[in-house]
Amino acid sequence: MKAKVHSFESFGTVDGPGIRFVIFLKGCPLRCKYCHNPDTWSMNGAKEYSVTEIVEQVLKYRGYYGTTGGVTVSGGEPLLQIDFVIELFKVLKAEGIHTACDTSGITFTTQDQKVYQKYLELIKYTDLFLLDIKHINSEQHQKLTGFGNEAVLAFAKFLSEHNKKMWIRHVLVPTITLNDCDLFRLKEFIDTLNTVEKVEVLPYHTMGIPKYQQLGIPYALEGICPPTKEEVLHAKKILGVNLYETKS
Repeated sequence: MKAKVHSFESFGTVDGPGIRFVIFLKGCPLRCKYCHNPDTWSMNGAKEYSVTEIVEQVLKYRGYYGTTGGVTVSGGEPLLQIDFVIELFKVLKAEGIHTACDTSGITFTTQDQKVYQKYLELIKYTDLFLLDIKHINSEQHQKLTGFGNEAVLAFAKFLSEHNKKMWIRHVLVPTITLNDCDLFRLKEFIDTLNTVEKVEVLPYHTMGIPKYQQLGIPYALEGICPPTKEEVLHAKKILGVNLYETKS
């Protein structure tokens, strides 16, 4: 079994706890207007790696992970290649390495039992999920990403019900997600979950614009500025970020 890989990061510090080896897989069904990696959307042109090849790279850096670090699979949307992630995490857990999955949850379903069983298998080998909730309002989520948020919220509930640790991530975008009403609704939803260890507010930035220009893709948020420090602090206060920082 092989995965289509976009890139690797050997010493990641922002995609989970500690120092992490981050694997960015190719392919994503979402078209988030603020995405800074549009080059991960398509699986075309990806280099393929086997589980063995990736584990060999991971183990080279094992001494840096310590007791808190490990491996994070990100994307794109890594769970488009869920079979590979399961097999990779099986091997990593056998090696005693902490595993994390950075996902939007958009591919989750309970309607297809074959797919649902894969998620039940996945959570056996995943220590932490970094769940990106793009927008709490499904209609606005649709406008922002191309899909409603039903699968995302269902996945969050699934993780909570199965006692799987998660970090909630929310990108703060002026005029889109920077709205008190929506932030309070998001906080209410997060409060229904039992296994949230951390809530992260990620300020929107424009560093991905050159990639859109290189790919010839129109940038949908032209003219939208990043949030101010005051706006970020305000959002963090509404979402109770400090409460989770204390808990974790």
